Amino acid sequence: MGVALITPFKADGTVDFKGLGRLLEYQIQNGTDYIVVLGTTAETPTLTTEEKNEIKAFVIERVNGRIPLVLGLGGNNTLDVVKHLKEDDFTGIDAILSVVPYYNKPSQEGIYQHYKAIAQASRLPIILYNVPGRTGVNMTAQTTLRIAKEFNNVVAIKEASGNITQMDDIIKNKPADFNVISGDDGITFPLITLGAVGVISVIGNAFPKEFSKMIRLALAGDFKNSLIIHHRFTELFELLFVDGNPAGVKSILNAMGYIENQLRLPLVPTRITTFEKIRNVLRELNILC
Repeated sequence: MGVALITPFKADGTVDFKGLGRLLEYQIQNGTDYIVVLGTTAETPTLTTEEKNEIKAFVIERVNGRIPLVLGLGGNNTLDVVKHLKEDDFTGIDAILSVVPYYNKPSQEGIYQHYKAIAQASRLPIILYNVPGRTGVNMTAQTTLRIAKEFNNVVAIKEASGNITQMDDIIKNKPADFNVISGDDGITFPLITLGAVGVISVIGNAFPKEFSKMIRLALAGDFKNSLIIHHRFTELFELLFVDGNPAGVKSILNAMGYIENQLRLPLVPTRITTFEKIRNVLRELNILC
């Protein structure tokens, strides 16, 4: 289980590095296998370049090699992404997570050429990220497999298309050393039964111990006990995203006492009704008194 790390903010809107440090220790002590820094869940579109550099440096120093770090580095300007890959310092980073170009709506050939340029520029392993609900375009199984077969440093895909048939097609026809990772907490269990290797999780921010246990049980073939944990979180999966991501998981972490419930515009906290539903579910899970 990898965790797509949030960015906690103080009431005045600045980055809460003390809270970030608490979250990192919480992840490391409770079974998270690797951390994704500066992904979409980190609200990166609203972070300045200086803040991104500070967060990256802080996480690298605090983690200090205890678990692997994956850095979110993507965009809809291929030349700019390539420039960063060639010029930035990646000391302490183990891999790159790079999203399908958004807004531009490139063709499948355009997506292929984008990743070809990234693969040729990167010194680190690359995880593709397909999330058409955010990017506006789906990277097909055919394009994913084409990239996976042609570039050895493209090692995995975080698949969040919601299309089980597409994901199964990738799993069935992929190279042996290419991995499929769930990008959606709610379908992680069934996707592992098809051959996925795990998840880059949002809910793992709040429940790393429980969710990583579910993953490990499923990978070991203990589907019965893994399914029990999956069903414990079914209601939370829906509540996590009803008011947008990471509003849901931030409200959970706030209810648990880890962070302030602050986001940056244009994102706002969950509605009060959603927050109360989340608190009720947490009580049922014996997370809150």
